[in-house]
Amino acid sequence: MRASATRRPARLTDSAVGSVVPIARPLFGDEEAAAVARVLASGWVSQGPEVMAFEREFAATTGAAHACAVSSCTAALHMALAALEIGAGDEVITVSHSFIATANAVRYVGARPVFVDVDPVNGNILPDQIERALSTRTKALLVVHQLGMPCDLPAILAIAGKHKLPVIEDAACAIGSEIRIGDQWQMIGRPHGLVACFSFHPRKVVTTGDGGMLTTADTALDARFRLLRQHGMNVSDRARHTAATVTTEQYEILGYNYRLTDVQAAIGRVQLQRLSTMIQERRKQAELYDDLLALIPGIGLPKEPDWARSNWQTYSVRLPDNVDQSAFMQAMLDRGVSTRRGVMCTHREPAYRDGDWRCAGPAGQAAETAAAASAALANGEMLQDRGVVLPLFPGLSESEQRSIVGLVRDCIDVAR
Repeated sequence: MRASATRRPARLTDSAVGSVVPIARPLFGDEEAAAVARVLASGWVSQGPEVMAFEREFAATTGAAHACAVSSCTAALHMALAALEIGAGDEVITVSHSFIATANAVRYVGARPVFVDVDPVNGNILPDQIERALSTRTKALLVVHQLGMPCDLPAILAIAGKHKLPVIEDAACAIGSEIRIGDQWQMIGRPHGLVACFSFHPRKVVTTGDGGMLTTADTALDARFRLLRQHGMNVSDRARHTAATVTTEQYEILGYNYRLTDVQAAIGRVQLQRLSTMIQERRKQAELYDDLLALIPGIGLPKEPDWARSNWQTYSVRLPDNVDQSAFMQAMLDRGVSTRRGVMCTHREPAYRDGDWRCAGPAGQAAETAAAASAALANGEMLQDRGVVLPLFPGLSESEQRSIVGLVRDCIDVAR
């Protein structure tokens, strides 16, 4: 039954934290403040020595040969596709069930996204649906490590190798996540595909306020990224300003202003030092949620495959099918806890009208109507409609988690 409109619901914040519990909170300390102060005192705040150091340290952390810092993960995805010269008339296979930036990047270069469905538990692309979506225009696979949970890269890479297609990893959420390749655990971002793209948005495990990174083992591709991020300029700012002789740059290709600043990079370097301890805490929090939420009938929990280790950037549950998502989220907010809906489905958004994308039906035929698309992408739509993200961040206490789970149980009853 629904709560009475005149009855004030019990709030977690009455006894726990004193304000609404956020869905995420960045972990910043004196070290980040000191790093920013150091950059400000240096007088060099744009892309420069701190960015170079951040790139080296990020590459060392992930095991990548090269890392190129940019202004956002959206910029990274755009540059990855542009560097591969994917353009008008081409198609890129990806998922609709992702933040809209994934598909937008495909459209930025004039290509068309081709959507396939996702696993109903972890939200990652279903490898066995990729081949039915292939066409003569397919130029790349753009796969997402959804909410930090690694996708099945070995299966994906086998398909890509069979059809000679590059794999771009949208690893926006996946810094610190790991995948088992053979008998070895390897961090996402080595990369395992041709290039991996990361985000440093405030909801990510490592944040610089905003920002992004591309990693690759391809030296020529890394050089291309460095041209693209700075208007196609063939001499970096630092090289010009530290040169002993007059140096004039040239603009070799059409590029973009996708640079990261030294202020952001200085923060990122400190955040990287915190990565291991932050992930350790997140994994402990996820385990506690697993144990407590498993006692609530009908709720669906995220699950790591035995070959994957998530960084638990985000903890998303699936509500029982007779619970109204919006009513549940409002009931949680009324009780002092922020939540977010499940990951969006891009094909449902007004910006994606007919002709901007396609998806393949069960037999490989084009799903040309809204009803056919819903059937072809049913798992993603279910996860959007029933998924709810719960608070998880460093500093969230065990007692707060227990209180949140108690409210989840209460609010499910309210929202039935």
